[in-house]
Amino acid sequence: MKVAVHWKEKTVFTGLSESGFPVQMDAELAPGETAGGACPMEFIALGLAGCTAMEVISILQKTRQQVTQFEVRVEAPRSEDHPRVFTSALITYLVTGKNVEESSVLRAIELSATKYCPAQFMLAQVFPMDLHYEIYEDEGSGNRRLTSQGIWQELPTE
Repeated sequence: MKVAVHWKEKTVFTGLSESGFPVQMDAELAPGETAGGACPMEFIALGLAGCTAMEVISILQKTRQQVTQFEVRVEAPRSEDHPRVFTSALITYLVTGKNVEESSVLRAIELSATKYCPAQFMLAQVFPMDLHYEIYEDEGSGNRRLTSQGIWQELPTE
């Protein structure tokens, strides 16, 4: 993989990857200052969320789960001291659909975490991640009802 960033002004850069889609980024600013783009650490968190989301939804679709809405949220606190690295992550998978099976969601999360999502697998070597899920039944007209929730935990290997 090859990427490049091109300086625009101050601390604003435009990034370009092999896929050809430009992204604008800026340094993390003090409160109240206007940013010219997302900061690089936000891109790392977005990459984590996007990678696992794409894997999980792909697996759910392959297992014929009737997902009507899907969202992945990542909360990644950072250390107070520089270099202000992520210290942990809470990933929450919010799955809405018709008769979505909890076992299918758990298996999709497991496969993402242990086999298919390189960002998740790599970052899990550096800081702990808690993987939570919520499954909602789509009742139509924008209404949904929580049917199950929990935490995926990797079983220890013997």
